[in-house]
Amino acid sequence: MSDLTGAASQLSRRDGGGAAAPPPRERGGSRKPAASQVAAWAFLAPVTIYLLVFYAYPLYRSLDLSLRNYTVRSFVHGHAPFSGLKNYSIDLHDPTFTPALLHTLIFTFASIVFQFAIGLALAVFFVQHFKLSATLRALFLVPWLLPLIVSASTWSWMLNSDSGVVNSVLHHAGIASVNWLTAPKWALVSVIIANIWIGIPFNLVLMYSGLQAISPDIYEAAALDGANGWQRFWRVTFPLLRPVTAVTLLLGLVYTLKVFDIIWIMTRGGPAGASTTFATWSYQLSFGNLLPAFGPGAAAANMLIVMTLIFGFVYFRIQRKQRES
Repeated sequence: MSDLTGAASQLSRRDGGGAAAPPPRERGGSRKPAASQVAAWAFLAPVTIYLLVFYAYPLYRSLDLSLRNYTVRSFVHGHAPFSGLKNYSIDLHDPTFTPALLHTLIFTFASIVFQFAIGLALAVFFVQHFKLSATLRALFLVPWLLPLIVSASTWSWMLNSDSGVVNSVLHHAGIASVNWLTAPKWALVSVIIANIWIGIPFNLVLMYSGLQAISPDIYEAAALDGANGWQRFWRVTFPLLRPVTAVTLLLGLVYTLKVFDIIWIMTRGGPAGASTTFATWSYQLSFGNLLPAFGPGAAAANMLIVMTLIFGFVYFRIQRKQRES
C-alpha cells in the first residue's frame, strides 16, 4: 500500500499535479516580427532618403530663401537677416505679378485642353488597329522623346519671322507673314502651340492604355441597344476613362504650371513680358540681373507651388464628389 502511495505521488509531481505540460517554446519565435519590421524599414529607407534629400530639403531651402533678405554675399556665407513676408509683398506689388499670373493661367489651361482633346482623339483613332497603326503611333511619340531644348529650338526656327517654314507656307498661301516670336500678341500663342505639340504624346499614351482596358463586349452591348458612334463614346468610353482622365489632367496640370525651358528658349518671356509666366519670372528675379533678388525669386517660385497645390486639391475634390454621386 505504501508502495502504491509513493508511486502516485511521484507521478503527481512529474505531471505537475495532473495538469498538461506546456508545449516547448520555439527558439527565435519572438524575433520574427522584429526581423520583418527591420526588413520593411530597410526597403523604405532608400525612398525616404530620396524624398528628404531631393524634395523636403529643397522645399525647406526655398522657403528659407523667401523669408530672408539674401544677397550674393549672404548667399555665399549663409547669414541673411530674417525679413518675414517682405519678399512676398515685393512680388505682389511688382507690376509684373498680374501679367505673369494671367499668362500662367492662359498657358496652363490652353495647353491642357488642347493636349487632352487631341491626345484623346488620336487614342480613339489608333485603338481601331488598322494597318500601320503601330508605326504611326510610334511616330507620334517622337516629340515626347526629344529633349526639350531640341524641340524648343526647332519651333524657334520654324516660327522665325524671316526664314521660318511657317511663314514660308503662309506666304505661298497668300497670307501675310506673322511675327510669331517678336510680336506681343503672338508670343504667348507661339509657346502654347509648341507646348501643345510636346504634350500630345503623353496624353495619347495614357488615354490609349485606358481604351485598351475597356472590354469590347461593352461596345457590342451598346450597339445592340441602338447606340451610335457618338453615343457609345459619350456614354460608354468617356465615363469608363474617368480614372485615367483624372490622372492625365492632374499630371498635365502639374507639369504645365512649371514649364520653363520652352518659354525661355523661344521668347525668354518677351517681348516686353508678353510671354512671362511665374516660372520664367522667378528665374529672371533670381538669376536674370546683375544684382539677383534671391528672396523675391524664391517667393515667386513658392507661390507657383502653392498654386499647384490649390489646383490639385480642387481637382481631387471634384473627382471625389463625382465618385460619390
